[in-house]
Amino acid sequence: MAVEEEGLRVFQSVKIKIGEAKNLPTYPGPNKMRDCYCTVNLDQEEVFRTKIVEKSLCPFYGEDFYCEIPRSFRHLSFYIFDRDVFRRDSIIGKVAIRKEDLQKYHNRDTWFQLQHVDADSEVQGKVHLELRLSEVITDSGVVCHKLATRILECQGLPIVNGQCDPYATVTLAGPCRSEAKKTKVKKKTNNPQFDEVFYFEVTRPCSYNRKSHFDFEDEDVDKLEIRYFLQPRDNGSKSLKPEDLGSLRLNVVYTEDHVFSSDYYSPLRDLLLRSADVEPVSASAAHILGEVCREKQEAAVPLVRLFLHYGRVVPFISAIASAEVRRTQDPNTIFRGNSLTSKCIDETMKLAGMHYLHVTLKPTIEEICQSHKSCEIDPVRLKDGESLESNTENLRQYVDRVFSVITKSGVSCPTVMCDIFFSLREAAAKRFQDDLDVRYTAVSSFIFLRFFAPAILSPNLFQLTPHHTDPQTSRTLTLVSKTIQTLGSLSKSKSASFKESYMAAFYEFFNEQKYADAVKNFLDLISSSGRRDPKSVQQPILLKEGFMIKRAQGRKRFGMKNFKKRWFRLTNHEFTYQKSKGDPPLYGIPIENILAVEPLEEESFKMKNMFQVIQPERALYIQANNCVEAKAWIDILTKVSQCNQKRLAVYHPSAYLNGHWLCCRASSDTAAGCSPCTSGLPADIQLDIDGDRETERIYSLFSSYMSKLEKMQEACGSRSVYDGPEREEYSTFIIDDPQETYKTLKQVVAGVAALEQEHSQYKRDKFKKTKYGSQEHPIGDKSFQSYIRQQSETPAHSM
Repeated sequence: MAVEEEGLRVFQSVKIKIGEAKNLPTYPGPNKMRDCYCTVNLDQEEVFRTKIVEKSLCPFYGEDFYCEIPRSFRHLSFYIFDRDVFRRDSIIGKVAIRKEDLQKYHNRDTWFQLQHVDADSEVQGKVHLELRLSEVITDSGVVCHKLATRILECQGLPIVNGQCDPYATVTLAGPCRSEAKKTKVKKKTNNPQFDEVFYFEVTRPCSYNRKSHFDFEDEDVDKLEIRYFLQPRDNGSKSLKPEDLGSLRLNVVYTEDHVFSSDYYSPLRDLLLRSADVEPVSASAAHILGEVCREKQEAAVPLVRLFLHYGRVVPFISAIASAEVRRTQDPNTIFRGNSLTSKCIDETMKLAGMHYLHVTLKPTIEEICQSHKSCEIDPVRLKDGESLESNTENLRQYVDRVFSVITKSGVSCPTVMCDIFFSLREAAAKRFQDDLDVRYTAVSSFIFLRFFAPAILSPNLFQLTPHHTDPQTSRTLTLVSKTIQTLGSLSKSKSASFKESYMAAFYEFFNEQKYADAVKNFLDLISSSGRRDPKSVQQPILLKEGFMIKRAQGRKRFGMKNFKKRWFRLTNHEFTYQKSKGDPPLYGIPIENILAVEPLEEESFKMKNMFQVIQPERALYIQANNCVEAKAWIDILTKVSQCNQKRLAVYHPSAYLNGHWLCCRASSDTAAGCSPCTSGLPADIQLDIDGDRETERIYSLFSSYMSKLEKMQEACGSRSVYDGPEREEYSTFIIDDPQETYKTLKQVVAGVAALEQEHSQYKRDKFKKTKYGSQEHPIGDKSFQSYIRQQSETPAHSM
């Protein structure tokens, strides 16, 4: 979800690694230990919470969190909470990073001191004021001055304990006076509209001049409309020393993409999309991006998303895979390095195969986590009272179960993955014709080694579990993952695959031909062209669940349309809600009856984070816990219903209340929608990808690695005229055809320069319109001065 600015869209995302806390203050009791968790907040809106780490003053979390940020924000904050024996939560301290400071800590582990939290430190929001200074002649003929202060509105005030009933006070303070006036209280809103005016009698000193009292030039200073960021009151309270509260280790990657309309990106985008057709593929724009980026992953992420969006990922990956296979000398090392090919296939599997991974593994992983059976087979690690035979049997059953669900899942493998595997199989078999197994190992090195095995090992990274598993379950999953990886590798010497003797002994249970046959049948199925059975999975698969608030739909003629908290549950068959988790459903919507899933404007019920699930007869209005959760529910509901034949093209962004639609004022509750629905997702992959945003990211990468592009141009020139040993700095580039590569490089540089010019012009135009005290830069905005300094120091040609 983008934040709209003049002429472009701004996309924000954040990827966070919450490492550990250390030296937290002791609990004031005999135990002294604490049970702590950490939350991630946008300003004061919680968007993520870690698991609770019990009985520790140095809790290790090791949790990752990623989200698209659907609104503007000032601070990214982290709160450490302690939960006591009565399940009451108290704040120990917080880390608050201003948005403009996030780049200082970009993608590096940093220790932050925890800061004290009190009411004044939690101030947030803006106030919109209008000030008018006028002269008034009294009845006695004396001239005096009146200051009219109009409080129009506030925005983004904090919600405390689920409530916000704000009012405002205006105080005129001076050396000899302090006069305060107060607005009316506005109930249940954190964006109150006051529109109240207060008058104060003032006198201008003899030294008065407009410029000294109002730091605004070319303004009518007798009437100023300004906005302020709210600031904490200075009440003289002393906070604790930072070191008294401990510290928190974080790694934060904040990304902000400024995206123009699609036509701006046509030259660069078209050049990239032609990559699969360039001969040789190493001379293509996409391959060149992989050559200049420091990490192949940097290039793979936006390239795969762009090619998926335009249906070109299979031909591109087929082309770069074939080129890599031709360069490979040993079939045993095929696709084992961190090449652009392997990173692009990894990213494709992550995007296109996530639902497939969940359908296949999630029920079994959840069973392993819940049953909590001991599976330790290392004699050295056995606990007192544990039986090696019993543990071995538990582990064998788990491995059998996981192996079975994987090898029987071929029919559910996404088409795009199957088409890529087919091209890998064909390229490997053609290159190494004497090795009959290479057609299998080329595929198994991805589907087992880089897809299923990592997901079993770290299920929380693939959203198979909400948090890290406990140590015992983690050990069980490690043993299962090792065994599955070896089973899938089809290596000729299985026992030699294990360094540990106990693993080699355990593997003897699976040293039967039926396991190898099952793997080969599975690999044949997912890498054969035109072999897929289109029937869908029949067993309902749980996709998402959780508490939300819903508005009664009015299905009963005389029922009240009030709001109630309900447990919502989404499977690939239906969307239901019930009173609590585990209760029978009160209502269900079959997936095929979902016509659209769209946000609901806040004005409808004066409630944030609402969305609507539109059915043939009515809409179900739902409020999520926060903006990130609302987006997650909208996304997944849209994905599972994307192929419905009767999906709507238009919808009503506001509710139907008091006999009309609030958005278009139409009186009929069956009136056609007045706004276009969110654009659809590709039917097969069902991903929400913005092609322009991915092209903007690729432009940013090319721009940041411009010096390497220039080095690559030099290398092309060197190879064209000189056949001898080349300079070491050129040897890292793969250049099969110097002339063709140089031609593409010139086109890339030209495309990047054109976009650079557009960004520079946008910045200059925006800089001219920037006004202190505006909606965008309220008074008190500490980033404003640094913004002014950056713009004034940047030469026009290099902005």
